[in-house]
Amino acid sequence: MNAPDRDKDGNPLIARYTPNERSNHWITAICFILLAVSGLAMFHPATAWLAVFLGGGQWTRILHPFIGLVMFVSFALLVVRFWHHNKFEPGDRQWLEQIGDVVNNREDKLPKAGRYNAGQKLLFYVLIFCMCGLLLSGVVIWRAYFAFYFPIEIVRFAALLHAFCAFVIICSIVVHIYAGLWVKGSIGAMVRGTVTYGWARKHHPRWFEEVARKSRD
Repeated sequence: MNAPDRDKDGNPLIARYTPNERSNHWITAICFILLAVSGLAMFHPATAWLAVFLGGGQWTRILHPFIGLVMFVSFALLVVRFWHHNKFEPGDRQWLEQIGDVVNNREDKLPKAGRYNAGQKLLFYVLIFCMCGLLLSGVVIWRAYFAFYFPIEIVRFAALLHAFCAFVIICSIVVHIYAGLWVKGSIGAMVRGTVTYGWARKHHPRWFEEVARKSRD
């Protein structure tokens, strides 16, 4: 089904995400939530009660690595889909240097952002690093299948790396969610797949100009 051309208030809409892109994103997001909950349940006795969400301690230990594989594959598809939109460009460095204008919502003073701004691109690469770290370390500490192939020193280091990458990715996703709530319309774009002309012109003006130019051609 094609996205509607206008919202309920009559504002024209631009397609930002396809149904496949949105479903890919939400599969990754759901897996992340399950992994965060189950990982915290196994990390410390104070959070062990979170295991109840995956059916108890035993099921948590069994399911956690398999869900991790699903998330990695789903995220890898996202990387393939959006890699070409996340290449750093000359204006991105200036955008990062003007983070004060970003925080204070002075977007008119910032370089024109394309489909993604420099902050979103930075998050993209942090997530790639963390996902690779979680996969490699997770395989090493996966006791049921692989841990016995490695020396105990490697397994211990992998456990530390796994915890570090998990901490970084959880903090990054919290920032990602906060930014999505802060920039009104961002979460709606990933739910409905569309944004208004005003939203695109304000937050991603260079992308808006590219879309508008293509629509005229």
